[in-house]
Amino acid sequence: MTDRLVSANIGLTLDGRYNGPGGPTDAQAIVRYATTDVARDHLTRIWDGATTVLLGRVNAEGLLSFWPTVAADHNADPRDRAYAKWLVDTEKVVLSTTLTEAPWERSRVVNAPAADIVTALKATGAGGILVNSSPSVIKDLLAADLIDRLHLLICPEIAGDGQRLFEDGLPGSQWALARHEVGELGELALTYDRVR
Repeated sequence: MTDRLVSANIGLTLDGRYNGPGGPTDAQAIVRYATTDVARDHLTRIWDGATTVLLGRVNAEGLLSFWPTVAADHNADPRDRAYAKWLVDTEKVVLSTTLTEAPWERSRVVNAPAADIVTALKATGAGGILVNSSPSVIKDLLAADLIDRLHLLICPEIAGDGQRLFEDGLPGSQWALARHEVGELGELALTYDRVR
């Protein structure tokens, strides 16, 4: 098995939610913090060294509708544009039980448990594997203890309702704070490494 670092990236509210009471598309409590300098610098770090992106179907389709236009926008923030170009050009593995064809170039659809896919990816190839803002995939990999690094953008709002990333029933684990920054709006960019 090759030594491929598996990292995950997601934005959360203070009460640990990745969406608000309006359902899966309600990201109001997170979106306004995503364009700060701290958030953009954090975004630049998450993909450093990654050669494969692992996405859930819903997130893959959402990213597809936004990031390719940023990659082509010469007026976009250079950090956003670099990330967008990387995302478009990088190998993408989309986990789905419903898709029959890949939604992106340089992507493939796989209908299998996330843990099985990560185990197979770790056995081949080189470079890091980034689970990019796909909460269902992150939850499955946390449950299987297959995430080595967590990149979290903690936004200083309490959503009060919505879906949580860290649900009851996860196995206990210890994490070491590798990096932290506080942004101008009170957002926290945190990187934790799994202690094994």
